[in-house]
Amino acid sequence: MIIDTHCHLDDERYREDLLEVIERAKANGVERFIIPGADPKTLNRAIELSQEYDEIFFAVGVHPYDAQNYNRDFLEEFVTHQKCVAIGECGLDYFRLPESKEEIEVEKKLQKEVFVDQILLAKEFKLPLIVHIRESSADSLELLEKYAGEQGGVLHCYNADESLLKLSKRNFYYGIGGVLTFKNARKLINVYPKIPKERLIVETDAPYLTPHPYRGKRNEPSYCKLVVAKMAELSNEKESELEIYTTNNALKLFTKVK
Repeated sequence: MIIDTHCHLDDERYREDLLEVIERAKANGVERFIIPGADPKTLNRAIELSQEYDEIFFAVGVHPYDAQNYNRDFLEEFVTHQKCVAIGECGLDYFRLPESKEEIEVEKKLQKEVFVDQILLAKEFKLPLIVHIRESSADSLELLEKYAGEQGGVLHCYNADESLLKLSKRNFYYGIGGVLTFKNARKLINVYPKIPKERLIVETDAPYLTPHPYRGKRNEPSYCKLVVAKMAELSNEKESELEIYTTNNALKLFTKVK
């Protein structure tokens, strides 16, 4: 089977046809789904779905864009839930920073504080991290090396920065999704062979980052098959072999997924 290790099924865009989305995924061999925590306002929806569907699991966390809404006490209410498998998505995102230098420093400081606290939360409850890194590789690497220890996790939507490959020795995995199929993904395609195969896992980030040839449409977990096909092409492997080891990798990382 395939595990979609990162799909926002709590998004409103699945409200009307979620059952059909799940059925299409299963028809394509995708049998487990992890909803990352990003916005505290949608967490209850993610928990409801995990209780309604045996194959859905969730994580608790706050995306860097919502760092101002971070509330550790709120997250701790759900972190011991039997279907909670990780902390995140959390991390640093410097893509949309304020214009003034002073505001930029304030924003970066807040994001770092919130990220570090979620790293510590993961260590406290012995759960893996789901890490979001965008235009912030150096700071993210510094914080992970300083605070994460061997707790490990996944670099969601791995950004192809080779400096981050050293985290593979610290129990970090690399989430590969639809970006790999993009025509302008040359950097990721070049770095992909350097990722240890025992550290690769599959994701969609649905409803975002829809793979070719469906770019511009809503993404969904069934499209994991397109990601796997591209991965197999680049590594000259059979898709069935790649499915086996990426699923085993995901199960090693997310130990509560059954």
